[in-house]
Amino acid sequence: MILVLGATGTTGGEVARQLIQAGQKPRLLVRDRSKARSYEGKAEIVEGDIERPDTLPSVIKGVEKLYLVVVPTSPVEIESNVIDAAKKAGVKHVVKLSVIGADRPFESVSEWHSAAERKLRESGLAWTMLRPQHFMSNSLGWAETIRSQGAFYLPTGEGRWAAVDPADIGAAAVKALTEPGQEGKAYTLTGPEPLSAAQYAAKLSSAIGKPVKFVDVPPEAAREGMMKSGMPAPLVDALLGILAATKTGKYDTVTDGVLKATGRRPRTFDDWARRNAAAFRESAAGAKS
Repeated sequence: MILVLGATGTTGGEVARQLIQAGQKPRLLVRDRSKARSYEGKAEIVEGDIERPDTLPSVIKGVEKLYLVVVPTSPVEIESNVIDAAKKAGVKHVVKLSVIGADRPFESVSEWHSAAERKLRESGLAWTMLRPQHFMSNSLGWAETIRSQGAFYLPTGEGRWAAVDPADIGAAAVKALTEPGQEGKAYTLTGPEPLSAAQYAAKLSSAIGKPVKFVDVPPEAAREGMMKSGMPAPLVDALLGILAATKTGKYDTVTDGVLKATGRRPRTFDDWARRNAAAFRESAAGAKS
């Protein structure tokens, strides 16, 4: 039995769908069963919350392999609780979604994941670490202002990053969960080319058929916008740290991690933008994630 956490989220959803496509019937942990209707009959769906350790034994019972993902601002203790429960339940292999830089942390999110990776390594469980670059799907956060203003706003200047398609992250996880020889490996996953925000804007413009402009803004303005949108302060601080690192070139790198993990080259942002063009054209009510 394979257990997938976060099955209604970005990478967990990819892992769940691709496991099902591969002929597996995974167990999916979700907080709200109504959001997992598309999996009915194709997977074992269980409701629960990893922030409640008392619920974990029943969720993990009988599981051999686990896809471990938590929200970016989750305390390390939450992942630790899952790892402890997995070890107690006899799980054989944990595939952890980490972040690029967790092996050499340089901002708060990579520091959090570095600590969680250390906990997993020291647990004695077999493990595989997936360390992705920024997700291409993060661009959906720009959709509202692109639709209304033809622009998006970031404090990244000319900084570049090689965003990775969540579908490639899902494919790497599925390989690790279903094929032998993945234990003890760590893959840093990036897209095929580092681009500046202005270059991402140009590619979105081409995909949706209307001009898209990138506007560089001060970090203070970005913070104000995030707070007004309702983001919790810890998440705002974490995102600003990532954006500052992006501006200074810390994410300006390309790896062959997707190729090594999946056997094929990573998808391009042009491909992703074409597949998701409608989200940047339609009204907010009609946009798809």
